[in-house]
Amino acid sequence: MNPTAVVSSRSYTYHPSLTFHTSPPHSPLSAFTFRLPFQPSLNTPLVNPIHKSHTRFSKVCAAAAAAERDRYYGLAESPAKALRRVLELPGLHQGPACFDALSAKLVERAGFQYCFTSGFSISAARLGLPDTGFISYGEMVDQGQQITQAVSIPVIGDGDAGYGNAMNVKRTVKGYIRAGFAGIILEDQVSPKACGHTQGRKVVSREEAVMRIKAAIDARKESGSDIVIVARTDSRQAVSLDESLWRSRAFADVGADVLFIDALASKEEMKAFCEISPLVPKMANMLEGGGKTPILNPLELEDLGYKLVAYPLSLIGVSIRAMQDSLNAIKGGRIPPPGSMPSFEEIKEILGFNTYYEEEKRYATRTNQPSSQRASSSRYSIQQRVQDYTEQRGQSPQDPIVEVITPDVYNNYGADGSRDPFSQIWSRTLRIKITGRDGFEKLDVRIPAGFLEGITNIVPALGGVNIKELLDDAADEVGGKLLVDFSDTMGDRIQVFLE
Repeated sequence: MNPTAVVSSRSYTYHPSLTFHTSPPHSPLSAFTFRLPFQPSLNTPLVNPIHKSHTRFSKVCAAAAAAERDRYYGLAESPAKALRRVLELPGLHQGPACFDALSAKLVERAGFQYCFTSGFSISAARLGLPDTGFISYGEMVDQGQQITQAVSIPVIGDGDAGYGNAMNVKRTVKGYIRAGFAGIILEDQVSPKACGHTQGRKVVSREEAVMRIKAAIDARKESGSDIVIVARTDSRQAVSLDESLWRSRAFADVGADVLFIDALASKEEMKAFCEISPLVPKMANMLEGGGKTPILNPLELEDLGYKLVAYPLSLIGVSIRAMQDSLNAIKGGRIPPPGSMPSFEEIKEILGFNTYYEEEKRYATRTNQPSSQRASSSRYSIQQRVQDYTEQRGQSPQDPIVEVITPDVYNNYGADGSRDPFSQIWSRTLRIKITGRDGFEKLDVRIPAGFLEGITNIVPALGGVNIKELLDDAADEVGGKLLVDFSDTMGDRIQVFLE
């Protein structure tokens, strides 16, 4: 057995002959062989071009080995454990912020090891409202559960200020654990809280801020979970840099797993933050488009000492602009250009249609055919609707009904245009609409106009209306035309359109 260990790293190159072995206790196999899935040059030494550290590579291999042992024994890795494994890997780890299940799936497909949820973006996407305290705990948990169920990578949830006092913080943490989050960010703002880069930020007292983190850790213990607690302070803008550094140290002392000061104003402040509590990982926030924190590239952030970095607005921001551009195109009588959006096939692949079809085949029965095999039976659906309508109107089952056949049998009836005198009518559609006297729609179907040829030849006038004559007159007209519009004896309005 030679399982491949997929080791994720930013800038390593490996010698192709390198292997390492690990023997799980009581394993029936003598060893696992891990082969690295890369094709480097034979002359490439095993180095990190930035730090040239073999130790860092050893940590990567150890983490991969631990994950492989868990898979071997069938142990399900919790989301929190997967995130902690990321934290143990060397280097900086980038995490885009998603706002729904689809954006999370795209993050995973792009190859990121984890992602964040953004309260700012979820408030925008779910409510269409600013991140000023409108969105509730219940809405965030519901959105988060949809996100975590859509992906296999760990997700760090935005827990805002815990939605109340210390007891509410405990409830929030336990709810996020049940929702499948790997981590939770908790901050020290007063309620209602808001984006840390907006004006008027205020924070609770030192004592209350620390108590929130202690409550979160207690909730984790009570739940038997190992969810990662990210302790955030907004006191840099609300009070001072010194206050934010003091609070971060206090958070680390009570057991926070990751520290985060939002809205640091310079590279020097960021460096000062990374120098406190050196054993606790630090998180950066690169607010795109004009926040208070300078935008640094991943190498610069790693050199300062950061372990995680969030990009909170990239996905929601480009989505807003793309939708605006598309709406402007549609309003101008155009559709978005092909290069601005994926093809329909790509969309289906992203959403999992192809995977669904393959799995559907495994459970197909005679009465439960796959979707692709059900298309030929569509002609019966309209017939059933007509039959249901006649029964509603009090007709007996023996009363004659008209079978309406959908366009997948055109050619069986001469849809190639070879039949006269209706050859030009085959490209047109008849829409039959019946609206009850109560205003509710009872029937709305479309059929190829050419199907009426046989009927109108036999019974040219129906209900006092010569449909054949109307069709003959309208056959050469371009555009839609209302052929019939009357109310029957029961007060239902019947309309027939030629489209």
